[in-house]
Amino acid sequence: MALRIRLFEESGRVRPEVAAFVAAELAALAGEGRTVTEDSAGLLAGHLLMALTRILDGEALDGRSDAAVADALAAHPEAVARARAVALRAGRDLGAALPGPEVDFLALHLAVLPGGTPASPVAAARPAGDGAPPPAVDPPQPAGALRKGTA
Repeated sequence: MALRIRLFEESGRVRPEVAAFVAAELAALAGEGRTVTEDSAGLLAGHLLMALTRILDGEALDGRSDAAVADALAAHPEAVARARAVALRAGRDLGAALPGPEVDFLALHLAVLPGGTPASPVAAARPAGDGAPPPAVDPPQPAGALRKGTA
């Protein structure tokens, strides 16, 4: 994950403060026992890096949530609470207020992040027939085991 964040920052795609914020959020998740690897959290990291950057650059984020997203998140109140907390910190620390639909998408990423709280697929949140594969997650690892992409 550090390499992904560094590449985003060194390429000029994200500001250093956004890179530091996302790295800190991922470190906090890992510290809570969540599996934070390129495979399990790469999409979460990329999404958050780019969403915060677009907000700070003054771009409007005009996504919207739908009933399928709300249904999927209903089973994951802890992911919704965590996403809201991240959004509050982003607003406070970066001046980047994530809109509701972005908070929902962040919660979807958190809901499938292995470890800590049992994760379940959120394929129901995708519109039928979009052809996209379900989100990839790493299987839970035994405590103390090296995780792919962490060394």
